[in-house]
Amino acid sequence: MKRLITSFLLCISIAAFSQANFQGKAIYQSKTTVDTDFGGRQMSEEQKKRILERMKNMLEKTYILNFTKEESIYKEEEKLEAPGSGRGFRFGGFAGGGTTYKNVKEGKLLEATELFGKNFLITENAEQPKWELGSETKQIGNYTCFKATLVKETSAFDWRNMRRRNRDNEEKKDTSNVKKVTDEVEMPKEIVVTAWYTPQIPVSNGPGEYWGLPGLILEINEGRTTILCSEITMNPSEKIDIKEPVKGKEITREEYNKVVKEKMEEMRERFRSRRGGNDRGGRGFH
Repeated sequence: MKRLITSFLLCISIAAFSQANFQGKAIYQSKTTVDTDFGGRQMSEEQKKRILERMKNMLEKTYILNFTKEESIYKEEEKLEAPGSGRGFRFGGFAGGGTTYKNVKEGKLLEATELFGKNFLITENAEQPKWELGSETKQIGNYTCFKATLVKETSAFDWRNMRRRNRDNEEKKDTSNVKKVTDEVEMPKEIVVTAWYTPQIPVSNGPGEYWGLPGLILEINEGRTTILCSEITMNPSEKIDIKEPVKGKEITREEYNKVVKEKMEEMRERFRSRRGGNDRGGRGFH
């Protein structure tokens, strides 16, 4: 049954892909939920509400995906920030967001991002995600979407999947799918990612690093984060110009992860030093 569904969708995609100058624009809303115990500190509901409001810019974002048959650019929509709106909640010096470029024909993925004021251009091969196609469907706007899932290994630097360690129950709980980040923080080793895609828009693309399905991905559920398409414009009157990002130091994903790890360890040492009354300061980039 799954093979028949896949073959049918691919036939639709091939027919529609024959259209010349096929392009579009999709707007996505991203929302992440967090634990509200805030490290076990005693807080009133009003205090929690104020903190969540300040964190809103980090937890709720709008992204724009411009795409053609083979290429796409995915980036956060720029917004003017109100005074005190929570720019300090950028997870230390991690700016996040950035711009993700994909070329699904060439298997090329570039991510332009910022870390502690320095720009990086992360290059990697866009390997075909190992999706498992399902027959379940649902309607998103005017589009019929099909379900697909994959198991993804979490990154040690993805704050969205981090959670406070409950040491009181460590002996009771199953820790086979849990990895320690710090003495206070942990995260699952793997998570199940659910995608909803529509063959009515026959491009093998989607938000962020997600792609590889016989239709545009309109929704992603990844751990505590949901990314949902809220608006689509097909073949807009103004031509979409997609260019590879070029700004930043070229670096591989492995090299970038190493830099992030070093900066996280440095931040941890600085925090410990401050608590001990001896702030040794941090090292800059060289």
